[in-house]
Amino acid sequence: MDLDAIAVFVKVVQAGSFSQAAKLLGMPNSTVSAKIAVLEKQLGVTLLQRTTRKLRVTQAGEVYFKRCVQALEELRAAEYEVASAQQDPRGLLKLTAPVELGHGLLPALVNGFLEKYPKMGVQLLITNRVLDLVAEGVDLAIRAGSLKDSRLIAKRFTLGEFTLWASPSYLQKYPPPSDPAALTQHECIRFSRFKDSPWTLTNGKETAVVTVSGRVVADDFETVRSMACLGAGVGLIPSFLCAEKLKQKELLRILPRWHGETVWFSFVYPAQRFISPAVRGFISAAEEILKNQKF
Repeated sequence: MDLDAIAVFVKVVQAGSFSQAAKLLGMPNSTVSAKIAVLEKQLGVTLLQRTTRKLRVTQAGEVYFKRCVQALEELRAAEYEVASAQQDPRGLLKLTAPVELGHGLLPALVNGFLEKYPKMGVQLLITNRVLDLVAEGVDLAIRAGSLKDSRLIAKRFTLGEFTLWASPSYLQKYPPPSDPAALTQHECIRFSRFKDSPWTLTNGKETAVVTVSGRVVADDFETVRSMACLGAGVGLIPSFLCAEKLKQKELLRILPRWHGETVWFSFVYPAQRFISPAVRGFISAAEEILKNQKF
């Protein structure tokens, strides 16, 4: 039994194409095709039917795929048990995160992980595209929002709250608002996904719902922050994105007693019987760093 060919077959089905599987496995398309052909010949059945446009798993292929996934999972579990017995995780961790973290907090988390585990390496995929972790061979993702894929496990953490920010230059032209209602008199930079929604703020005792307006709408919080730094108006921005700008005096927090919703992210990884030491180690190291951060 060629375990390598079986692993290639599983990856082809998960990736949905020979070319994507070849890319993920780091081997030529011809090698992937050859391994599948040899496997089919050994079994005496057709596992995959492929045309120039589409890949279809046969009925026999579906049955074989499910069994192979279970078998490979058992082998991975054995590897994880052996690796867990070692003092430190080792190897390569493939990690994806959104752009706003990749340009800010993530480097500190990765650096802390690498310092704690010198035998580990990290491959970073910084994108706002939601990757299929199973199909694309990603070990761990950091994502905002709720988890929708039942094949994944999520562990939530907070990066502060949505808070109000403006530049010193803007506040020289327009006096800071004295209360949330005064935001209606200001130029507000809105996030496109919520551009038609009012801003909901709280001070712990009261809640204020304010309908704001402004000439700038952006689909990215880093852009909202950049526009606020340039004096374009007031932004309701995740606090972790503004910490450095506050130190550099490019942004000032306004209405500091008021804030919006909590900013939640999650460590997300494929559901499996054993969490790899690398994934467990990264989450542990990141949580230690986050515990000491103020957002």
